[in-house]
Amino acid sequence: MKLSIPFGRVDWINTAFLGVITLLALIAAPIYLWHYDAGPVLWSLFAFYCIATGMSITLGYHRLFSHLSFKAKWPVRLFTLVFGACAFENSALNWCSDHRRHHKHVDHDDDPYDISKGFIWAHIGWILFKTLPEPPLDNVNDLRKDKLVMWQHRWDKMIALVVGLILPAVIGYFAVGGAMGALGGFLIVGVLRVFCVQQCTFFINSLCHTIGRQPYSTRCSARDSFVMSLVTFGEGYHNYHHEFQHDYRNGVKPWNFDPTKWAIWAMSKVGLTSDLRRVPATKVLLAEMAEARRHANQELARVQAQNDHPLRDKTLEAMNALIERLSANYHELEKAMADRVELSRKALRGWQKETRELLQNVSQLRRGRAVPAQA
Repeated sequence: MKLSIPFGRVDWINTAFLGVITLLALIAAPIYLWHYDAGPVLWSLFAFYCIATGMSITLGYHRLFSHLSFKAKWPVRLFTLVFGACAFENSALNWCSDHRRHHKHVDHDDDPYDISKGFIWAHIGWILFKTLPEPPLDNVNDLRKDKLVMWQHRWDKMIALVVGLILPAVIGYFAVGGAMGALGGFLIVGVLRVFCVQQCTFFINSLCHTIGRQPYSTRCSARDSFVMSLVTFGEGYHNYHHEFQHDYRNGVKPWNFDPTKWAIWAMSKVGLTSDLRRVPATKVLLAEMAEARRHANQELARVQAQNDHPLRDKTLEAMNALIERLSANYHELEKAMADRVELSRKALRGWQKETRELLQNVSQLRRGRAVPAQA
């Protein structure tokens, strides 16, 4: 898709700031590290700031304020608003407005980081070439009623500057020593950390709409990426998130790496969070089954189009039998949900396992491999 950017309306101050931060992170920070030992104090502070600002974006900006997937007491809200500002990703009000528009118009023109406009646009182009005036904040009226959110909206640039850049320099000056310690705090804990956290956030908008699995839905470009979950505190399970955006979990499976989910759950046990919203396991499984059927039918169509496929007729017959089994399971679960039948975890795990096995058998058949007779 060809982009038409009204350069006369671009917010060049914002673009210049991001450009300076990027250059300092990629050039000045490595030069400092080449000549000076950052030491345990600065690296420990770097780790703290990465976790505090990264989690403030995922837990605060994203799951709490954008999607209202749980409620939080004021200490949690204040912490995430202060350190969220330190990520230099705009105020929570602006961030949430953009993100809600992304979900409402995903993969279309009104999506701020529309992946159909290209990887670079979705990653950072939409920020570098933001136009003025910004879109009206008409989709965050609920957040306007939150006094802490509005306080942060008024002061986010000052908070980011003081807490995100100046404070690390001050700590570096006293804890490490002198001007070089202050410079290290500014470059390593401030600038380099901002760059790292921002890039991880941006990759959710770009990479997780380009590469990965789609086990829950193919209605939009969102994909699951385990690798991205490792550097975004669980945000990499993006296909699930787009299908069930109000769930406080992104990594819905017990084995999924989702520290944000664990933090929200842990805080609920001490009264800091409450009203955790979660999608019923039956609804999640139904989505997986529907996607498995769609994928199986695609595999069947590929075999039908391959006249030279080995044992084509037998393969088609076996595939149809597997697809019928997938459909039967889907309709059985759908009926159980409609009848409000309570299903045990054991039964759900059995259906999940059978769905995966049936889908694997379909794929094996398309590749001309034999499958177990009981399938």
